[in-house]
Amino acid sequence: MAAPVDSPDAGTGAATDATPDPETGAAPGPALFVAMYHSVGDPTDDPYRVTVSPERLDRQLGWLRRRGLRGVSMADLLAARARGAGHGLVGLTFDDGYADFVTEALPVLRRHGCGATLFVLPGRLGGDNAWDPLGPRKRLLTAEGVRQAAAEGIEIGSHGLTHVDLTRADDVTLTSETEGSRTVLAELTGTAPAGFCYPYGTLDARAVEAVRAAGYTYGCAIDPGPLGGPHALPRVHIGQNDTGVRLFLKYRLHRLRRRAVREPR
Repeated sequence: MAAPVDSPDAGTGAATDATPDPETGAAPGPALFVAMYHSVGDPTDDPYRVTVSPERLDRQLGWLRRRGLRGVSMADLLAARARGAGHGLVGLTFDDGYADFVTEALPVLRRHGCGATLFVLPGRLGGDNAWDPLGPRKRLLTAEGVRQAAAEGIEIGSHGLTHVDLTRADDVTLTSETEGSRTVLAELTGTAPAGFCYPYGTLDARAVEAVRAAGYTYGCAIDPGPLGGPHALPRVHIGQNDTGVRLFLKYRLHRLRRRAVREPR
């Protein structure tokens, strides 16, 4: 049966990489769709447009669910794709580790039966978003808050140690932000994180290699440009103004523009 006209898959011509995999001879499925969130709270004072209200998040996740889509963590999304079972799954990611994730986002995720990946800054636990000069100041999760999110089934990933632009970091800082943050999170949660999220969305080949060398199995960016593979995954920013129509357009255009993920050889 044809998909409804308002379905994300209706008439998309979803992008796939037609080049057969050199090992299996098979072509992968459509490009991954990964939504990028930040804070969930009052979006009134939000110069960087990184806050969605709990009510808006509720409507956005409801929009996904009504169209047969379900938000999951990056680890679950990538594992399902590897099994050939990723149809109907989208990645939900939350950057920076704001304290409102536990109080505002988690209840909405539970209500819709969704999972997510939370990228935190273990060098700023209990602090605030001091890297945003325009403010407002937003509290970050404490160590206990991170453990609480993990206990609720949320995948914990690293956003670096202190939110540094890795493309401008010296070698010592680069190692600390990638390898060092992974070590701290492993001690904090009992599990070494599989995923890394590039602060500010900025990355280059050196940063990607540092993330890979630190032991992460994937890395999330925003628009990685010519860089590809699981350590340079593109994501789509989702904000307060994203109604159903805008979500449909973002979902459709992303799948048309992006090619499927393949590890560079």
